[in-house]
Amino acid sequence: MQQNGVFDLLRLLEMTLEESFPLIPGRFAVVKPKEIELLIDRIYGALPMEVQEAKALLLRRDELQAEAQYKAEKIVMDAQAEAERKLSEADFIKALEREGARIRVQVQEECEEIKRTAMEEANMIRSGAADEAVKIRQGAEVYAQQVLDNLERDLTQLQQIVKNGQAYMEKLRGESQPQAALNEKAAKAADFVIK
Repeated sequence: MQQNGVFDLLRLLEMTLEESFPLIPGRFAVVKPKEIELLIDRIYGALPMEVQEAKALLLRRDELQAEAQYKAEKIVMDAQAEAERKLSEADFIKALEREGARIRVQVQEECEEIKRTAMEEANMIRSGAADEAVKIRQGAEVYAQQVLDNLERDLTQLQQIVKNGQAYMEKLRGESQPQAALNEKAAKAADFVIK
């Protein structure tokens, strides 16, 4: 019965539109808005309860779809943000690894340079020490030669003194001088030799 009421009301709406004053035929017409609104309200009121429930369900479905769409978009945005954060962390870790590798290479190069410098310095010290040892040895040889030359000269002088003393003693014996005078001269000669 309600359905017939709806059809009747729709027929009444059509008749009201047909009775309207046309401004441009087929396009615009002058109608009484109050009558149209009243008829529409009556149509809504005459709709069966199932149609109203279906409309409410459709509205609820649209709300649920909008809510689901919002949640899905939020999940996607959160996932994108998390992915970007993880990519950013991965990029940061890769940057740290690259920096660590660069520092490791730099430290190795510096160690090699220190080792090379130390070897050069050690070679220079070794070479300097060898040169110094040669100079010291040469100096020692020169000094030893000087000492030996001085000893030879001193020995030559002592030998000459001894020979002079012996010649003097020969001369004294040959002159037959008294023994006391001889002893005195020998003592003088001995003093001279000792000095």
